Amino acid sequence: MAPVRMFANMASAGIGGMLNGSAGQPHVQHLSSLTAAYELIARAGLTHTRPPFFIDSVMVGNREVGVREEAAHVTPFGTLLHFKKDIETAQPRVLVVAPLSGHFATLLRNTVRTMLPENDVFITDWHNARDVSLADGRFGFDDYVEHLIRFLEVMGKGSHIVAVCQPCVAALVATAVMAQGGNPAVPRSMTLMAGPIDTRVNPTKVNELANSKPIEWFEKNLIATVPFRYKGGMRKVYPGFVQLAAFMSMNIDRHVKAHKELYENIAKGEKEKADATKSFYDEYFAVLDLTAEFYLETVRIAFQEHLLPKGELDYRGGRVEPSAIRKTTLLTVEGEKDDICAVGQTVAAHDLCSKLRPYRKKHHMQAGVGHYGVFSGSRWNNQIYPLLRNVILASD
Repeated sequence: MAPVRMFANMASAGIGGMLNGSAGQPHVQHLSSLTAAYELIARAGLTHTRPPFFIDSVMVGNREVGVREEAAHVTPFGTLLHFKKDIETAQPRVLVVAPLSGHFATLLRNTVRTMLPENDVFITDWHNARDVSLADGRFGFDDYVEHLIRFLEVMGKGSHIVAVCQPCVAALVATAVMAQGGNPAVPRSMTLMAGPIDTRVNPTKVNELANSKPIEWFEKNLIATVPFRYKGGMRKVYPGFVQLAAFMSMNIDRHVKAHKELYENIAKGEKEKADATKSFYDEYFAVLDLTAEFYLETVRIAFQEHLLPKGELDYRGGRVEPSAIRKTTLLTVEGEKDDICAVGQTVAAHDLCSKLRPYRKKHHMQAGVGHYGVFSGSRWNNQIYPLLRNVILASD
């Protein structure tokens, strides 16, 4: 498809040049429609490179301050990325744990931007597995948890952790392991947003798919080998485009409608509406590959065997005990219309953290939002984040 997209891009640009200064001419509407069609074809592709965060400055109080990205810690599989602000006032340090499920950490751009004015924000910037050499070893579920523990240690004592979607399980495990071991960097608060803590509760299509086949089927049919032309040549991965296809198939009508509207917006010259849709799909179509071991272990642990809620999960050979968490405030957030992680699956963390005092447990079910509305959009900004901010401040 690359040559087709290249031709479409050239044709769209060429017709766009013809349209300049032609307003009011009878042929303009026809050419505008053709331009819109070519642009949609040109956009019908994926990228495997992380998009920019586009966060150069934020308002802190009444003044605008610069923001620069700094790598606080780097491993072959991920970077602890720090959004460093040009201020002297100390703010709560928060680790935002991005999903490792086919998209880059920039999917949480809005989450980070909302939190930045009042918090010192770090994020797990996971690397594309196809670009990680086979010599760097494996990266499974335990390695993911180990990364979170190490990142919190680098950030220092008194930090907070906010996990979005899939990594809620790993964040809870990391916090439990740190509490069990008396690690001084155990987070002061832990926020789990729309995460699959117990997928036996109100199973969704995602949960049903995970249980429809044995784990051997997933390994045989969904795992691929990275070609030699990439740095990670011969590494076994779960390709990001496969995950994207799975997500899109769940709501294919919504995506078709969005592209029909994009075509109409481009053809009519409604630039603001078109740009909003383009921005979303530029991010949505940026995909990364997962290591095969991490994908398969996550499916087995969280979606098939439910080891964490059953109290049967081990980390590095030792049993994980969420009841060891005693001094970390827990906030869980769910979306009423979430069709990926249903209501009840995240709040299950409260039962697991059985030794937490009631005043350290808080839950919020946001009415009227789906999965992405929990961490992005107006309700996140105006209703959910204020609750998260209060939990962080009360625990800091």
